[in-house]
Amino acid sequence: MNPKRVLFLLIIFLLMVSAKDERPAYLVYTAKGKQADWADLLKAAKASDIVLFGEMHDNPVCHWLELQLEKELFEYKGNDLVLGAEMLERDNQLLLNEYISGMIRKKDFESEAKLWPNYKTDYAPLVDFAKEHNLKFIATDVPRRYAAIVNREGFAGLDSINGLERALMAPIPIKFNPELKCYKDLIEGMEGMGPGHQGVNIAYAQALKDATMAHFLMKNLGEGQIFLHFNGSYHSDRHEGIAWYVDMINRKTANTIHVLVISSVEQDTISSLKAENLGLGDFILCVPSDMTKTQPPSEMPMMAAPAMPGKPGAAPGMVKPVPPVVVDTSATEGGDEDDDD
Repeated sequence: MNPKRVLFLLIIFLLMVSAKDERPAYLVYTAKGKQADWADLLKAAKASDIVLFGEMHDNPVCHWLELQLEKELFEYKGNDLVLGAEMLERDNQLLLNEYISGMIRKKDFESEAKLWPNYKTDYAPLVDFAKEHNLKFIATDVPRRYAAIVNREGFAGLDSINGLERALMAPIPIKFNPELKCYKDLIEGMEGMGPGHQGVNIAYAQALKDATMAHFLMKNLGEGQIFLHFNGSYHSDRHEGIAWYVDMINRKTANTIHVLVISSVEQDTISSLKAENLGLGDFILCVPSDMTKTQPPSEMPMMAAPAMPGKPGAAPGMVKPVPPVVVDTSATEGGDEDDDD
């Protein structure tokens, strides 16, 4: 046999064996389960106004891809890239601004801010890149102590928060849609748990977080900018949660805002997307379930805060109490909540 042909066949064989033995760290799928690639996702992100990167908090692949997307969108938009994250709460914004501007040292920021246990490994690279390039980074999440109040008392508990502190959350009353799967699953998951387990309050607390993130995301999105936001996948899956509140806010304007949702899932095998994961996002990052984990947050932020002293409405300087909830049973109806920036 011709030596060149032998060499050619050997190369083909080695390529086939190599392909068979590949262990991809992730695959990208479209909402309908069609395999895509990173270039497809990046192209869609560049054409969007808001990119909600839904991560798995303890997944290193998600954190690495978040940083890659941040870098590549910066190459495209420069200082018209705005960043934000669930992992930083509104009352840490001043510290965050001081760190990014170079006013305070890294160790001072990290010692004084309320940071997740996996901040240094998973989120510091995102913030440090913003500091290096002087990009605006927004702490979007509601302070956990307020989510904890709602988790105990429902939206009525917000009556105990004064006007200055209310600036750290979405305008109230908070619109709530109990038909969204992200909230319905929380409520149903707590059924039958016995006294002290009020599933609806957990859903309300989740909604407060989502509404607050959407509020400050929209408040800091300028014309011609892209806002890349990092959050747990559950906060934006199916274009619910944050994405739903963004839509409610945007309906009051004449603007057209394109929101891209990236969701993340784990599967034992990633060669195809499971039916249960279809439609979670415009793009779904599928990662092997045996992927090495980083340190996860120790507990849900809304469950960690101590009780606020005093009865609702009793503290001096309180603003007018608000209704416990504004129910909207249709995600297609226009929103009319106040937005007093």
